[in-house]
Order: sequence, then structure tokens, then C-alpha cells
Amino acid sequence: MKVRIGRDELLTGLQRVQGVVEKRNTMPILSNILIEAKQEGAEIVATDLEIGMRGLYKATVHKAGGITVSARKLYEIIKELPSGDIDLISSENNWTTIQAGKSQFKVVGLPSTDYPALPAIDREGMTPLAGAGLLELIRKTLFAAGDNDARYILNGLLVTLISGEKKTTLRLVGTDGHRLAVAEQDLGKAGAKGAPQEIKAIIPKKAAQEMRRLLEEGGDGEPLIGFTKNLMIFRKSGLLLTSRLMEGNYPNYQQVIPKESNKKIMVVRAELESALRRVSVLSKDKANAVKLSFAPGRLTLFSSNPDYGEATEEMSAQYEGEALNTGFNARYLLDVFDVMDGERISLQMDSALSPCLIQEAETPGFKCVVMPIKI
Repeated sequence: MKVRIGRDELLTGLQRVQGVVEKRNTMPILSNILIEAKQEGAEIVATDLEIGMRGLYKATVHKAGGITVSARKLYEIIKELPSGDIDLISSENNWTTIQAGKSQFKVVGLPSTDYPALPAIDREGMTPLAGAGLLELIRKTLFAAGDNDARYILNGLLVTLISGEKKTTLRLVGTDGHRLAVAEQDLGKAGAKGAPQEIKAIIPKKAAQEMRRLLEEGGDGEPLIGFTKNLMIFRKSGLLLTSRLMEGNYPNYQQVIPKESNKKIMVVRAELESALRRVSVLSKDKANAVKLSFAPGRLTLFSSNPDYGEATEEMSAQYEGEALNTGFNARYLLDVFDVMDGERISLQMDSALSPCLIQEAETPGFKCVVMPIKI
């Protein structure tokens, strides 16, 4: 294989796959990427057997072929090189020479024939999405999904695609048992003819993170999303991301969301967020416990730590109900406020230990529930 490629083009391709390659070294070849020189350019492929990514990059191919090299080491090398053309040349025993100006590196790889194949993908049945809309849905739900939760299914996002004759609705749900985020949006396009009315799938958190990164790049063309029996397919301007779906039953999240009631406190989001950050400085480290007291016209925040002291802050709020004292992990509330954009938000709960529903008027399709803690 002999191929010439621009440094910036190659760096972009390598940056995209860093999050996909396997870090735990279960199979040495999974920490490598596959670079294949084809007539139309250089293809960069990465997989951890659960998630796969493939992209085609502009390159001048002098001799077709393929190599696999360490994703991390190649990225570190290319990052340090100045702009300009880079020659990649494979030689015997899976050695690859990287030539750029007066710099030359020789790195050892593994045979390209040993690299796991990505599943073959059909373009049929894929739904076009507005990139900004999908990015917003991921941003508003990803934080709530579990991280290495013992309940495996909570380490993913529930994706529901509802196809109607006039529009398609996409809904994402994330929960780790302590907080829950639901976000939905009308995509404004009719579903494909003959498409099922509702598709439900659970995608791993890692796959959602990779989609988010690709969407944040922007670029032309609407992304496409599709599902097979055990696979999610995501396409965006020449890039293909596939992810194995998670198997199992997602919790009935609808049961957790409280019904609308009059026990609502309205506050200025930025004020509550900054007050919570200040008061939580003296909360107990692990639980981040902060006490919230609702009273007509005001909200009081309080935290204490036997080793450091205590903090209190009072702020004005729109509330007409009876006094209510409750407690939260401040980190969980701050994570919610972080993904909200409205000026004013509402917090609603029926009793001190019932779930708290947090909403903003600007985004009616977004609901978040945080479970209180005993203080």
C-alpha cells in the first residue's frame, strides 16, 4: 500500500475514531485502526465489536492495500507533524512508514486481513433527521444515562422513532435510577412508506456520545438514522457509525413522571444554579446533599458538613403552596440545569420524598425527574 494524504484530512479521520477503539486491550487488534487505500481514497475504520465507524477521506492512492496500526500512536504522531502531505507506505511484516517532509516514522502493525469486518449496511428504511434537533435531544438526555450501572440496560438511551403519515417524532430517554430525562421532537417529515409505526431501540451510551461528537462537527447534509433487528445505523456526510443494540427491557419511565399539579415553584434558572453551586461547596462530599425549603414567595438552600461548617442562601421564588422541606444531591440538579436553556424553570413535587419534576416553558418536549434524598 502506498498513499499520499493531507495531514489535516488524516488528523480529522484519526480524531473521529479515538473514542471508538477498544481501550482495555482485550484483543490487541481492536486498539488498532484499519486504513484501506482504495481507488476513491483512503478509508479509515475502527471498531470495538460493539460500535464501528467508517469514513472515506481524500487521498492520492499510488498502490491499493490495507494496514492496521495503533490508533493512539498514529494520532499522536500526526498531531505533532506540520501541515502538508503525508505518505503512508506499508512494507513486509506489517511495518508502516510515515513520511512527512524530513520526518520519518516506522510503526509496527497487525495484518489487515485479521481486522474484524463491519456489518454490511443497506440504505433502505433510513430516516433523515435534522442534525441540530438530534444533537439537542442527545444533549438533553445523555447526562442521565447510567455509567457502568449494575443494571446493564440503564447504561444506554431508549430511542423511540414514531412514524406517522404527516410527521416523524423522535424521543430519547435516559435514566440511572436517580434521575430521568425525556426529550422529544417532531422531525416534520413523514416516515418512509410501509415503515413500522413505532421503532424502539436501546443504544449504548458510548454510541450516543460518538453521534454527539459527529453532530457537533456540523457539515452539510442531513444525518440519517435506521435500525435493523440488532443494529443502529447512523450516516452523516460520508461517515458511517454502527452500533449493536442493547438487549433487555427498559424500565417503564412513564410511571415515574409525576402528573402536573399546582405544587409548583417557579424560579430564575441562573439564580438557582449559582446559589446551588455556592451552597453545595459545604455539602457532604459523597452525597452532595443540599436541603431545599419551599415557602410562599421564597426558596431557601442549606447545606452542612461536620468537618467544615454550614451554608444558607435564600432567593425569591414564585410559590403559593404550603411549606415543604426536601433534600437533593446537588450534582444531579446542576446536571439538569446545565442542559436547560430557558430563563425560568419550574420544580414540582407532591411531598418531601416524591419525585421532583423539572421543566422549562421554552422546551415543552423536555421533562426531567430527580429523586430527592433524606437529609
